[in-house]
Amino acid sequence: MAGLSAPKQKISALIITYNEMGYIEKCIDSITFADEIIVVDSLSTDGTFEYLQSHPNVKVIQKPFENFTAQKNFALKQAENDWVLFVDADEIVGHKLQNEIVQTVNDPNALEAYWFYRKFMFQNRPLHFSGWQTDKNHRLFRKSKVKYTNTKLVHETLEVDGSSGVFKEKLIHYCYKNYQEYKSKMLHYGYLKAKEKFDNGVSFNYLNLLIKPTWKFFYNFIVRLGFLDFQKGITICYLDALSVLERYRKLKQMHRSAVIKINLFMPASPEAR
Repeated sequence: MAGLSAPKQKISALIITYNEMGYIEKCIDSITFADEIIVVDSLSTDGTFEYLQSHPNVKVIQKPFENFTAQKNFALKQAENDWVLFVDADEIVGHKLQNEIVQTVNDPNALEAYWFYRKFMFQNRPLHFSGWQTDKNHRLFRKSKVKYTNTKLVHETLEVDGSSGVFKEKLIHYCYKNYQEYKSKMLHYGYLKAKEKFDNGVSFNYLNLLIKPTWKFFYNFIVRLGFLDFQKGITICYLDALSVLERYRKLKQMHRSAVIKINLFMPASPEAR
């Protein structure tokens, strides 16, 4: 009928988690404006699952972790609404960003997907440089127009059938809780990157092992102005370089294990009998 406004567009907020107590609470509080909140938990052991299970506004599903792309594609299938907001458990959607999201999805000229820039927090202090100042991710999109590509196991890529816009307001990302937690995360990312390369047939060479981690530190600390973050910058740039070192260490191990398996199952030549 003429004069009636269009119905309000509904939003599904999605999160994947593993041992996120201390941050997941603030994340959930910041997305309660969504019409549904779905969390896929990778068998947390720190009380994350129990907290989510008792939350009246959250639907939580446990699924063993395979890789980030698989977890996110699974979560995407659970969403009832076409508009999806995907956030990490250590991210917070501020009030201004909440308003921008709601206004965007209800705009009849809305695009298919939107990039979010992120404000990185080192514990409770902002990290201004160190390679993260231009980091952005697809966070809001139409479920019917996207999929996560299976070619990446970490830092997954969203394929969009259509156009993407960029939000003005930033997500707040508490990337660094403490040294050991961030180190463990970077080592895990290194392993997943190594597996991704191995599965895609990338061979190992010692030159990458020697040069790539050093370049990563130099690039983030000098070129990307990590030194302006002072001690925070040294810590972040070192641990990011350590992740690259771990990537090539693990790639070396994977190729060595593959060679051993081939030799074990290769039939002996007649001369060796």
